[in-house]
Amino acid sequence: MDTIFFLILRRMRTPLLTLIVAYAVAMAGMAIIPAQDADGNVTRMSLFHAFYFVSYMSTTIGFGELPNAFTDAQRIWVSFAVFVTVAVWIYAIGNLITLLQDSTLQRAIAERRFRLRVRRLTQPFYLICGYGQTGTALVKGLTDRKLHAVVIDIDPERVNLLQLDSQREFVPALCADARSPDALEAAGLKHPLCRGVVALTNVNEANLKIAIAAKLLNPKSKVICRADSHEVEANMASFGTDHIYDPFDAFALYIAIAIQAPCQTLLVDWLSGFTGETISEPHYPPHKGRWVICGYGRFGKAMYKHLKEQGLELAVIEAEPHKTGIPPEGVVHGRGTEAVTLEEAEIGRAVGLVAGTDHDADNLSIVMTALQLNSDLFVIARENHIQNQELFDRVGAQAIMNPSTIIAHRIRVRLVTPLLADFSNLARFQDEDWARMLLARIIALVDDSVPYVWEVTIDAERAFAVKDAAGRGLTVTLDTLLRDPRDRDRRLNALPLLLVRSDERILLPDGKERLHIGERLLFCGREEARRRMDWVLQNIHALNYVAIGESHREGPVWRWIAAWQRRR
Repeated sequence: MDTIFFLILRRMRTPLLTLIVAYAVAMAGMAIIPAQDADGNVTRMSLFHAFYFVSYMSTTIGFGELPNAFTDAQRIWVSFAVFVTVAVWIYAIGNLITLLQDSTLQRAIAERRFRLRVRRLTQPFYLICGYGQTGTALVKGLTDRKLHAVVIDIDPERVNLLQLDSQREFVPALCADARSPDALEAAGLKHPLCRGVVALTNVNEANLKIAIAAKLLNPKSKVICRADSHEVEANMASFGTDHIYDPFDAFALYIAIAIQAPCQTLLVDWLSGFTGETISEPHYPPHKGRWVICGYGRFGKAMYKHLKEQGLELAVIEAEPHKTGIPPEGVVHGRGTEAVTLEEAEIGRAVGLVAGTDHDADNLSIVMTALQLNSDLFVIARENHIQNQELFDRVGAQAIMNPSTIIAHRIRVRLVTPLLADFSNLARFQDEDWARMLLARIIALVDDSVPYVWEVTIDAERAFAVKDAAGRGLTVTLDTLLRDPRDRDRRLNALPLLLVRSDERILLPDGKERLHIGERLLFCGREEARRRMDWVLQNIHALNYVAIGESHREGPVWRWIAAWQRRR
């Protein structure tokens, strides 16, 4: 507010002083020039009458001469004063309009409005630094699950785009450099409801500085960062960054796991997908044979590393090997868009292709040329810009790697359902038959749609009825929560995936498990089942009904109805 007030005074000082001087001169003239009363006697106009007359005279309203008819000298002075005051008003209004259009003032007003909105937030929120492709996807994923976010971005066009996007929840946004501690503080870094900071800019150094500032200004805040190099990743980890995501390593590891355990990979894909979408068909990357990697940059090196660990035969095509380096097997010099280069890499006997350059046009050309030479290839294509998604969907690739989408997807899952990451880690120790059985159980619940995944925490705020039941000595089991509060003989379309009890983690817990305060549960199923389960968790009568089959009526109205029924 002080900045806005200072800007207004600085820009409007001269116009206001000019306006005051013009009024003072006009009033002084009216008070000094001799006047006459109704009887023709010479008199003087009082300062009050002069002020009143000049006030409406300068606006040319024209209420007439006051308090008596003017003399010619007064009328000459009034004519002069009218032109002067009107000109001064035009000058002042012109400066005011210019001030209102000043970008500095508009930015100060926008920042103050932003600070007030953040200060008034009453729900937990996440601070998103960077509203590019990754930030856009993440904000949409959070708001779709009714979570709140605050955005900082240095590009005003992106901030304006956020205002136009149709989000389910209002998202305050500030155009500022997120590396600035003042900007982070304005965005609510020290707000008691701030649940974490997510650094998603396209500059590693900026993400690093955001992470450092967040940890120094609010050590208790959760910090999640994007990093595209191992050096920056190690630097971030050195001062306690909670989660660091490298899109290239993450996707390469995903493909490696898909080669080893396709059913487990499909299980995680279903559980981490967007609710309501059609479940994806399984893809089985070949686990034997020759793979051709086009592009030996950050993504190509990550794919090379993880595919090499699977014992696969690899060939690398690179246009600038003197910059990227050369793998032990050597390199085929070229971009991979020409048939000659692909044939030199023996694409004809390959089983897999990675089109991983940082140019979308080259990647599309590589895929189309390679499929003409070998139509049986398993194709992985790197998509650098989300605007080209339709082209990549049509090119015939089995897997598409978009760095922004991958990071947004991983962070969304981490923020919305953190227990899903624990479940995924535990599921990797299970065999393919276990994953196949669980997939069949999930399909039986949700048919062809991606299951809705949610968490339940047994505490006074989110499970009031369960806490009350524990105080009354009523045993509440997992099966109790899975009963329909409208018909206790029916089971909800929900499947318990994980039970966290102190330091113990139980996969697919049994329905007879007794629930205790402080425990956390992970479920999947239909979204309707979650709403009905919330009813059981919070409503004492609903819990009594599903637990023991009865619910005592309380309150004066229900007692009167019960007494009336007994009298009948």
